[in-house]
Amino acid sequence: MAKSVCPITREEFRAKARPVTVTIGNANLPADVKEFSTGSLGWYLNTKTTIEVDGKPVVVQIGLNLTIVGSKELPGGPATAAA
Repeated sequence: MAKSVCPITREEFRAKARPVTVTIGNANLPADVKEFSTGSLGWYLNTKTTIEVDGKPVVVQIGLNLTIVGSKELPGGPATAAA
């Protein structure tokens, strides 16, 4: 299978990406713009929220990465900076 090509540049992402709202249960949570240590670009959310199960509140831990496919290979990532 061919590798996916990222349709934006690292510079475009840095200049134009904004937080994304993720809805879990009844909670609207902001996923922040992130450049991951791997060099990938995307959004990151780490928090807790409450969800009801049979009328009982349960606290859940949320860990969410939204990664742009193909962004790790873009020029200017950590591998380039280390070279």
